[in-house]
Amino acid sequence: MRQYSADLTPPWKRPKPVPEVPAEAGLVVEEPGTGFCGAVIRCEAGTVTLEDRYGKHRVFPLEPRGFLLEGRVVTLVRPASGGPVRPTRTASGSVAVPGARARVARAGRIYVEGRHDAELVEKVWGDDLRVEGVVVEYLEGVDGLPAIVAEFAPGPDAKLGVLVDHLVPGTKEWRIARSVTSEHALVVGHPYIDIWEAVKPSSVGIEAWPRVPHGQDWKTGVCRALGWPENTGAVWQAILKRVGSYKDLEPELLGRVEELIDFVTTP
Repeated sequence: MRQYSADLTPPWKRPKPVPEVPAEAGLVVEEPGTGFCGAVIRCEAGTVTLEDRYGKHRVFPLEPRGFLLEGRVVTLVRPASGGPVRPTRTASGSVAVPGARARVARAGRIYVEGRHDAELVEKVWGDDLRVEGVVVEYLEGVDGLPAIVAEFAPGPDAKLGVLVDHLVPGTKEWRIARSVTSEHALVVGHPYIDIWEAVKPSSVGIEAWPRVPHGQDWKTGVCRALGWPENTGAVWQAILKRVGSYKDLEPELLGRVEELIDFVTTP
């Protein structure tokens, strides 16, 4: 006797099989029914918890064909370990995406005034910026900003964000920043005389950043007051090594950088 399958559905009507993907920590998926997109932070019996880039959590059932991974339908399954998964995080505090490739660069850019400032942004936010496809450019000084903005010609699909030093209302730098600010160009400044001050004193083993008399080079004055070598480049590299994550930075700098990233990446 012939053996017949119990499934009498015609082959052309049967759903195509989709890959099963372990719900490992940091895997970024989308739940198509709600449009919620986030990274896996927990996977338990029958459910998976996602966290979006704003820190919001949603719990979804582990159903067949229930998620999109890079635009493709997949079935999430519990990892082989069987236990809850825990996320790792980038230096900025965002959920890390293991094995993520850098996104093709956006047309938008972020300019950062000061070489030390740019190095700090790269160390703490570099992983996030590569995933978002945002390129950071070094800005030597605010005086050249109008020419850069004019050449860049920011628009809806090519936004420009700029981080400058110690932006004080009424100063020449402040007036230049205002002159180039528009719907598609945002200039923000941190309140510190130098980016060194944005590193928490406790992170570099001091009680506080010393006050430097007006008219004296700030970095040199700090080195003298603290008994550090007056090789400011070498001192900065030593400070930078003490920065492991956003927790080593002052909130005022964190807020400004996050503001620029959101501005450049939001349509």
